Amino acid sequence: MVDKSMSIGQVLRLNQGTARILMEFGMHCLGCPHATAESLEDACAAHGTNVEELVSKLNSYLQENA
Repeated sequence: MVDKSMSIGQVLRLNQGTARILMEFGMHCLGCPHATAESLEDACAAHGTNVEELVSKLNSYLQENA
């Protein structure tokens, strides 16, 4: 299960298919240093997107593709 304190890198390690969702939310540099250091909450704040919506979509995807 994904929560807003996780980093992009942690989410990608759960399932590489999450990359598409992250990119939909403006996170195009999935391999940059920030991807391993900052939380989803911080990344959403930097990209002006809604963290709750992102977490919900990621968790839905992971449930469907477990």
